[in-house]
Amino acid sequence: MSDPARGGTAGPAPTCRSTERALQAVAFDAIGPRYSEAFPAKAGQLAAGHRLLAELEPGAPVLDIGCGTGDPTIRQLSEGGLAITAIDLSDGMLSLARQELPGAAAYHRMDLFDLATTRAETAWGLPGLGPAGAGTFAAATAFFSLILLPQREIRPTLKRIRTLLRPGGLLVLGMVEADLDDYPMRFLGQEIRMSGFLREELTETLHRTGFTVEAMNGRPYAPACSALPPEEQLFLHCRRTT
Repeated sequence: MSDPARGGTAGPAPTCRSTERALQAVAFDAIGPRYSEAFPAKAGQLAAGHRLLAELEPGAPVLDIGCGTGDPTIRQLSEGGLAITAIDLSDGMLSLARQELPGAAAYHRMDLFDLATTRAETAWGLPGLGPAGAGTFAAATAFFSLILLPQREIRPTLKRIRTLLRPGGLLVLGMVEADLDDYPMRFLGQEIRMSGFLREELTETLHRTGFTVEAMNGRPYAPACSALPPEEQLFLHCRRTT
């Protein structure tokens, strides 16, 4: 998912944000199960989940941000005995997750940009994911969900995720290494917008938003059933600095 033009394109004006996010959700409603067809190999994601399971006690509360169909993360972590709260903006993806993994998580439709803000309660009816939920979660996972935000929104979103974590809480993050910002592209017949960082900038961004990167694993990946070029996937194990 790399961008031949360094830096990509400028993001939409703030007043257009809700429209852009609604269009993203509709795109993923249409993509549905074909997403897993394009990314069938999940070794990197599973390895990141395995490390998380090794660090958490049974029953620990975990927030899965941008859960998609729930496979493999919700399946893996729920089978490992963790208590999962899962959010996604796509009704279609949430429907698939509920069908395939009923009872494995508490599923909620929500824009991840609204985590730890009053909109979590007023717009989505989820006070536990708003300011009142500060310090609730032992860990959060965000596999390839933050890449759907413009860079200017990724940084405050990381700070909001930090707010919801306990001191010393963990963030397991999946990103694509690419120097692009809110770049439009075709994916499985839908237009989506993607952002990324080079790994040094990503590490610095996490540091500035209150995280220590304890481990980073890069894996080359060639999407199947898609015209997308090969990409470098980054899996990061981070800890909230106290």
